[in-house]
Amino acid sequence: MPTFVLVHPAWFGGWCWKKIVSRLQSAGLGAHCPTLTGLGERAHLASPLVGLDVHIEDILQLLVFEDLRDAILVGNSSAGTVITGVADRATERVRCVVYLDAFAPADGQSTFDLIAPDRQVTMKMLVESEGFGWLLPRFAPAPWEQFVREAWQILDDDDLAWVLARLRPTPFRHFTDPLQLRRAASEQPPRVYIRCSGNPHPGFDRFAAAAQSTEGWTHCEMPTAHLPYITDPDALTEQLIEATR
Repeated sequence: MPTFVLVHPAWFGGWCWKKIVSRLQSAGLGAHCPTLTGLGERAHLASPLVGLDVHIEDILQLLVFEDLRDAILVGNSSAGTVITGVADRATERVRCVVYLDAFAPADGQSTFDLIAPDRQVTMKMLVESEGFGWLLPRFAPAPWEQFVREAWQILDDDDLAWVLARLRPTPFRHFTDPLQLRRAASEQPPRVYIRCSGNPHPGFDRFAAAAQSTEGWTHCEMPTAHLPYITDPDALTEQLIEATR
């Protein structure tokens, strides 16, 4: 029986997949939602040494200690870089890799490389002014509540309160460390790109377009916002099951 391994993006933690885990389990499927070092309930472990390799290792160790050998890796947004590294290093344990409105870097690229230049400037400014030079406290100068409502389209008051109480600064190396791949593309597991079309984002549009024309990739689309595991969990659960079937 395949098992979903759900990997959260920056600022979040394993907690963000709560609605999806219960739905997958109701469908008779296994699901793990680990929290990356320095975030969520592991925020106290944040340090300047925590970067992409540590986050890749977090998931690799889960695969080993849970003895997972038919895992479906799912990563949203910046977690696309993490699951790319995991799949490359543990191909024998991975059934397929699902990019949920996520970055899909090539060898040598970082998530930061794939972010629009104006956003890069903002992120660097926030790291230096509010993050002690190594933490990214938030994504935009606007207050978190405004950004979460407008950009992530979390409009339900209960969901908004739940999310805002749990967001944490992210070690900046999660974004800036380059991905180092060891295997050729032909050796990688099958990949699925799920584009959330309710989230305007030229970068994700490019990844989705590439998925439609690249061997080994499958493309799907959902008319949802960027975080459907919070805003539309029923639709996402159905899409995940269908896309990986």
